[in-house]
Amino acid sequence: MKSIAYGGMDVHRETVSIFILPATGMEPIVERRIENDRVKIKKFFSKWSSSYDLRCCYEASGAGYVMQRWLAGMGVSCEVVAPSLIPRRSGDRIKNDRRDARKLARLYRAGELTAIRVPSEEDESVRSLVRCRETIAKESRQSQQYILKFLRLRGIIWGGKSNWTKAHWQWLRSLRFEGCDEIVWREYLTLLEYKVSRLADLDVEIEKVAFSDPLRERVALLRCLRGIDTRSAMVILTEIGDFRRFAAPGQLMSYVGLVPSEDSSGEVERRGRITKCGNSRCRRVLVESAWKYAHKPALGKALKSRQAGQPVDVIRRSWNAQHRLYKKFHSVAHRKERCKAAVAVARELVGFIWAIMTDYETGTYAKAA
Repeated sequence: MKSIAYGGMDVHRETVSIFILPATGMEPIVERRIENDRVKIKKFFSKWSSSYDLRCCYEASGAGYVMQRWLAGMGVSCEVVAPSLIPRRSGDRIKNDRRDARKLARLYRAGELTAIRVPSEEDESVRSLVRCRETIAKESRQSQQYILKFLRLRGIIWGGKSNWTKAHWQWLRSLRFEGCDEIVWREYLTLLEYKVSRLADLDVEIEKVAFSDPLRERVALLRCLRGIDTRSAMVILTEIGDFRRFAAPGQLMSYVGLVPSEDSSGEVERRGRITKCGNSRCRRVLVESAWKYAHKPALGKALKSRQAGQPVDVIRRSWNAQHRLYKKFHSVAHRKERCKAAVAVARELVGFIWAIMTDYETGTYAKAA
């Protein structure tokens, strides 16, 4: 029977620093720095996995999941750990690849590291598409700011009620300038129009993916909830993946960083702002959706259309969510700022999402008549 050994890796584009510890003791079995090349990595781990039951880890980073997939293909256990949850000593001021690999190996052996979910290559591809859409949306907002600032510096102000409406766009396209200003204006406007067109194309592609297998049913279930439509459902599904890995809704709330921070000691309990330690994309989408619950419970035409043909239990939960979260929003908003009320609602909305998706994944729903 092989002895267990724990490996920590500091993975970079060109090199990988590896530190392997035995199950007991502080002296390493091997400490090596090798090229980040599949053949050389396979050769190294083939040698040591023949003598030890290796259990390795490395930090989530720009290296992605390539190393994990290489090792998994060889039968070597490898986990990707959350860098924000790695314990750090306040007095430690020395950092290099060798020390990072050693620290990972020791903390992994001690059970002090938190592994993240490694998506399949297909899941990662869909998630990249959704994240690409978010990037283009961010770029579009930046281009909008360039245009508004350009006009403001020249004393030109739109007299309508809202920016970026159809009338606003017509007004922008009608503006004319002289000299260099005309060149700059056309570049800014053309750049924004290009980004908006790419955003529309990406929305079409995301719609196609969302309403095809294997995501179609899960997207439809989430769209039954008020404030969640196709794009927000896709963000939640691609970022979270398997909801069954969370044993309780509180774990999912913690994963998206919506639980309060705490600084308690003895008999004194102090709770502060939300941790923001989890998935920021899910947290943003959930808080945006939470603002819909500031309005009285209602079944609008769009929501009714989304719920058509969905399981009765999901529709019932959606209606219960509207009543509960509406009361929650206004009870908190009565005492605190409305933005804090939205965060509180987002946290409870996570509970409804968890319940719906875990029931779906365990196959407990009955279809609507």
